[in-house]
Amino acid sequence: MKKTINKIKKGSKKIAFSPILENLTRMGYGARGLIYCIIGLLAIKIALGASGSLQDQQGALASIGQSLFGRILLGIILIGLVGYALWGLTRAFFDPLHKGKSFKGILERIGFFISAIAYTILIPPTYNLIFNMPNAAQNGAQGIQIRNIINTIFSIPLGKWIVGIIGIIVLGISMFQIYKGFSYHFDGQIKQYALSSKQMKIVKFMGRFGTLARAVVSVLIGVFLLFAAYHSNSLEAKGIDGALSMIMTGSYGSWLLGIVAIGLITFGCYSLLIGLWFKYKKIT
Repeated sequence: MKKTINKIKKGSKKIAFSPILENLTRMGYGARGLIYCIIGLLAIKIALGASGSLQDQQGALASIGQSLFGRILLGIILIGLVGYALWGLTRAFFDPLHKGKSFKGILERIGFFISAIAYTILIPPTYNLIFNMPNAAQNGAQGIQIRNIINTIFSIPLGKWIVGIIGIIVLGISMFQIYKGFSYHFDGQIKQYALSSKQMKIVKFMGRFGTLARAVVSVLIGVFLLFAAYHSNSLEAKGIDGALSMIMTGSYGSWLLGIVAIGLITFGCYSLLIGLWFKYKKIT
């Protein structure tokens, strides 16, 4: 049994650091970067007083589809989404980065798994958008998906408690993201090349600021889940667009939304730079 487990671990490392998955993951970081850049740019427009609606991830994909060469870009993004989802599952289950089984390590691995699921969910609507099929990516669909999933969970025994636990997990991961933003954390599986120390500092700052902005949005999504669980009402659960709308309606809403939007753009640019300027460092 031990030999079998060791073989699986060795095999997972080979897969995790194979050139194919490495390139797919780079494309995945690029896809993530484009999505967050578009969400942030549209949020800044709203913060500055422009008309329109705040976007979630599917809304960003729909915006890309309407652009010049939209289908080509969506095709590249689709491949990237698959790669990023695979990388997330590999990190969550096989732990090639040796996060371990400590509380911090388990929290990170749960985060990898949730991220993988989130990007997997984006694959079908992206595919449908490319080929003009039903259920294509559209703005607001993320919130609808979340509410449908919650209604399904509510229909099973202890469903209310399960939704509450999910909300607590999302909040826990969000708090860990805040910790990463303030603790100068930098991904251990990547190493720099073709970057000066000054450029590296800039990229690290982008990662920290962007991570904090994304964490703010994630905290609100977790709070929405807790409210949905407490009131047994799926309509209280919201996605990224709902979180940004909540920021906008608060005191100094336009200013706060603008800051978060800049942070999301920064996170998007940071993700793009990971795909372009970094390569994975094998951890033995």
